[in-house]
Amino acid sequence: MKALHLTAPSPADQRPLALGDTPVPIPGEREVLVRVHACGVCRTDLHIIEGDLVLPRLPLIPGHQIVGTVDAVGREVTLLAKGERVGIPWLFSTCGSCEQCRADRENLCDNGMFTGYHTDGGYAEYVVVGESFAYRLPEGFSDAAVAPLLCAGVIGYRALRLSGIRPGERLGMYGFGASAHITIQIARHWQCEVYVFTRGKQHKSLAEEFGAVWTGSADQLPPRPLHSAIVFSPSGEAVPAALKAIGKGGTVALAGIHMTPIPSMEYTTIYHEKTLRSVANSTRQDVREMLDAAAEIPVRTEVETFPLEAANDALITLKHSTLRGSAVLSIANW
Repeated sequence: MKALHLTAPSPADQRPLALGDTPVPIPGEREVLVRVHACGVCRTDLHIIEGDLVLPRLPLIPGHQIVGTVDAVGREVTLLAKGERVGIPWLFSTCGSCEQCRADRENLCDNGMFTGYHTDGGYAEYVVVGESFAYRLPEGFSDAAVAPLLCAGVIGYRALRLSGIRPGERLGMYGFGASAHITIQIARHWQCEVYVFTRGKQHKSLAEEFGAVWTGSADQLPPRPLHSAIVFSPSGEAVPAALKAIGKGGTVALAGIHMTPIPSMEYTTIYHEKTLRSVANSTRQDVREMLDAAAEIPVRTEVETFPLEAANDALITLKHSTLRGSAVLSIANW
């Protein structure tokens, strides 16, 4: 099969992914083989490819917003059948027995594995996954349109919940890319007022199109104190700005897997029982709830598609924030 391999991390502008042939993986007894139709390009992929995250293995096939159809099933598979359309997100497997798993925090599993990081991912024609970590996808979404929901959507949904925002309250979003443009639709569905902090005119325009009541830059204060805020941007500079923008008892949730250093700040910035918390990975229940919500609203994703062999181009556009929404690789093999 055709696949894109990372053999050594380097800046996206140096086009580190190489297209080559590799054997089609064989599913285990409780695994399914998925023929990939589309794979979203996530900022986490960029952090992996550029070496911002410590890599557990090389070479590696990245990609964890995977949409495809079940092509073969292992002998003990009972949950899925050949021909079903499924999605495969970031969480690849959990142990089910560690302290975190026993406490219903499988996103923090001590032995968790992640798609396109510990295992080969979706920048390829085929991928394997455990049957309980693949999800039937709602009708009404094309393969390209549903792909960003599997990580950008899911992590945004979890960040929204952990921010503590309630219907009718004021929510801030710092950065407005693939995840934020999905999350704002859920927040608006909850009747929240959304304030978006971003530099790009294109991103401000998209935020306003999706219902933001105010847009500005991260160094500005909103016209009214926020109840909660989510930082999607990988810039640590946004953290004290978000803490200053929320009111007493508010929460700032950090949605990224990697962030530049957070600058030192006066204690008064976080005083009045403000909360700063990170958002790490997601659970299988998060995925199910997000997909249900996306179908109910329904969520609209803005996508720009690239052929598999142009993945380096997609990563470059993501890095330089020239995308309107999400980048998705189209794997034309079916």
